[in-house]
Amino acid sequence: MNAIISASELASELTGGNPPVLLDVRWQLSTAAAAGEPPFDGRAAYRAGHLPGAVFVDLDGELASAPGGHGRHPLPDLAVFGAAMRRAGVSASTPVVVYDGGMGWGAARAWWLLRWTGHPDVRVLDGGLPLWEGPLETSVPRPAEGDFAPEPGKAGLLDADGAAELARSGVLLDARAGERYRGEVEPIDRVGGHIPGAVSAPTTQNVGADGRFRPVDELGARFRGLGVSASSPVGVYCGSGVSGAHEVLALAVAGIPAALYVGSWSEWSSDPERPVAVGPDPR
Repeated sequence: MNAIISASELASELTGGNPPVLLDVRWQLSTAAAAGEPPFDGRAAYRAGHLPGAVFVDLDGELASAPGGHGRHPLPDLAVFGAAMRRAGVSASTPVVVYDGGMGWGAARAWWLLRWTGHPDVRVLDGGLPLWEGPLETSVPRPAEGDFAPEPGKAGLLDADGAAELARSGVLLDARAGERYRGEVEPIDRVGGHIPGAVSAPTTQNVGADGRFRPVDELGARFRGLGVSASSPVGVYCGSGVSGAHEVLALAVAGIPAALYVGSWSEWSSDPERPVAVGPDPR
């Protein structure tokens, strides 16, 4: 099953006999609070116009639990997550398409959670809302309650110890911007740098100028150039497990399974006992 869907393919499926449930996960990483500015309001953007029938899902409140020792966007309480999905009309037998404002990070977080908790058919709208050419609506739908019951998988998730081990024995990709990986700047977390052994792989390089994923052969070549092979286990982390989910999605598009360290750098760097590497060299 493809992990992504184009806007034209989605328009066709919405008129078919088994249209997908649509989830709107507009979210942006914001440092506005530190500057005393209001953060991005995804719910307000949703109310201003969304795909017909789409239900808004709040990343901070429904796709993550409260910030703390496990990072800024820890795994959500599964009861909260499951209730949010059922409220949106998600059932185990219905396809799901997730979209956001174009960056793809918020949509990828929902995609990863649904896949990790057992949903068999979920895709991300490639390029997000900016590439949708159909009508939008402002009314808030009330879909019939779904029946999806999340059941976490045994694979696909890393904790701090697992990420450290994978950096030694496989390939651990750091999806943040290169300057944060190198420790040159750190606008959010306690210290800059990266997990020793991790390879810099900014997720922004997986997409083109229009926000769509690069072709499969280009993605495959990129990841091979970063050390990924058919025999190497692969993991990804970022700042707080959101843009990292987008890199896991890019790997899936290229046909490469990967695990996500959800706590990511916000968890790793919060413990002064954990080692930190700086500069361009992984170690």
